[in-house]
Amino acid sequence: MLKNRPWLDHYAEVPHSLDYPSVTMYEAVMQSAIRVPDKIAWDFMGTLCTYNKFSEAICLCADGLANLGLKKGDTITISMPTSPQGIICFYAANKLGAVASMIHPLSTENEIEFYLTISNSSMALTLDAFYGKFKTAMEKTHCKRLILTRIGDYLSPVKQFGFWLTKGRKIPKVPQDPTVFWWQNLMKGSFPKQKKAPMAADDTAVILYSGGTTGKPKGILLSNMNFISQGMMVAAWGNLDENDSILAILPIFHGFGLGVCVNAAFMGGGKSILVPQFTPQIVAKLIRTKKPSFIIGIPTLYASLNKNKDFQNADLACLKAAFCGADTLPRIVKEEFETIVRSRGGNVKLLEGYGLTEAVTAIMAMPMDTYRQNSIGVPFSDMDAKIVRQDTTEKAPLGEDGEICLNGPAVMKGYLNQKEETDKTLKIHGDGKTWLHTGDIASQDESGFFYFKLRQKRMIKSSGMNVYPAQVEEILYLHPHVAEACVIGVPDQEQVERVKAFVVLKKGTLPDGATEKEIITHCRSHLIKWSCPRAIEFRETLPTTLVGKVAFKTLEDQELESLRQKGEYTGDH
Repeated sequence: MLKNRPWLDHYAEVPHSLDYPSVTMYEAVMQSAIRVPDKIAWDFMGTLCTYNKFSEAICLCADGLANLGLKKGDTITISMPTSPQGIICFYAANKLGAVASMIHPLSTENEIEFYLTISNSSMALTLDAFYGKFKTAMEKTHCKRLILTRIGDYLSPVKQFGFWLTKGRKIPKVPQDPTVFWWQNLMKGSFPKQKKAPMAADDTAVILYSGGTTGKPKGILLSNMNFISQGMMVAAWGNLDENDSILAILPIFHGFGLGVCVNAAFMGGGKSILVPQFTPQIVAKLIRTKKPSFIIGIPTLYASLNKNKDFQNADLACLKAAFCGADTLPRIVKEEFETIVRSRGGNVKLLEGYGLTEAVTAIMAMPMDTYRQNSIGVPFSDMDAKIVRQDTTEKAPLGEDGEICLNGPAVMKGYLNQKEETDKTLKIHGDGKTWLHTGDIASQDESGFFYFKLRQKRMIKSSGMNVYPAQVEEILYLHPHVAEACVIGVPDQEQVERVKAFVVLKKGTLPDGATEKEIITHCRSHLIKWSCPRAIEFRETLPTTLVGKVAFKTLEDQELESLRQKGEYTGDH
């Protein structure tokens, strides 16, 4: 056992294996509610909810959803910020045996239509502010019922008024619409009580989305067991229990936010502090006032906190652990964070972890009492990991770079309606086990610690969000002036990477600022802002490989060299 999993030597108090209940996510949360009924499950901008009240709300919501026609085997799209409505609906759908398709609330109309179609959603939940784009998108899909909610539905009267003054009054009034049902009516209605639908632990429960090499996002099918096991592994790793709280900064359409900051907290019976809108100021204030046990975030969050006066003056003795994932953590950010924590009464290290949506999210992290420079740590209790030589299933020697492969209870079922992509990613190796080929390059040392190098898949990380160049390029090619396009990530102090496009224009188009602005505006009408190019460089031609493909790596190298010449890049990223 230890020969194949040498990292177990570094587990300290963490159990080598956990006993996972063969239940649904709804049942798992109900078990926490029975165990700690009076503990706070979530805190939303000062509105508190006990596990007992949370379980009642989930059941009320399930009754209402069933009354609207949601049933076992159906899919409901949840397009919400990190808020009570999104989370209550998530577990209520699970009680009914329905699948929750989680998408970004700022998705464009075209993206909404794509997600509703690929998931075959019959129902959707979103904010009133997004009624217009959902209504238009739904007309081209099988989605016939839209549940609308207001961000103020779970705020105190004072905060409701404050929201109305600043933002609420600017939201267009929703007209009378027979397809619309309001959340408040759903939760106050008297509907027939629903029993838990027969649903197995291995049944699909959630669809999260990743990018594909074709430019279209892929639906990732995740089961009840995927989420329960991942949540329990995270809780065990951090010794998270009913006396702990976690700051849910990351959004619930993201595996990291939903899996770690929300579901893992509920698996441990802890409190999730829901953060619907991220700014460094909001997070710093919450750390100072709410005193969370755990902060889980991305490098840009910690870089921002380090500069924030509220954070620098907070009592940080409350912190039990701080973890960073979703991107490479610059050493200077880690050291600055730890210096501030020590000066404010805390004693935690900023530890790196690793995960991907195809395994819910985090499945590997640095042990709480250990630090190894540049390491992403070791696998969680029942996850197995190995490095294989690229494009093979052959295990690579220790210290040699290769592809990370994963096996364990958090590994996805596959991609939605994409058997070929699934077969490329989930492969049976010589040991008879199914391994997830992550496409990420790393090495492993003799102690079992892993060291992340780069993503084999071409992907940009902007403010912790995945940006898929092929998707952006597809939109660029739709513009009538664009002949050729290539998108790369450029190092950025604030965002880690920003999106830059290289474009060859069609004959007769001027390569000037007006054309650049027009093309960027075009992108913004089709893509979430993180995916939109911040700048466009016009070229006569684009470099190509020997087989005629655009050589994006050449463009990346040229851009880095240009930044070095200007003194804007030192290679520390």
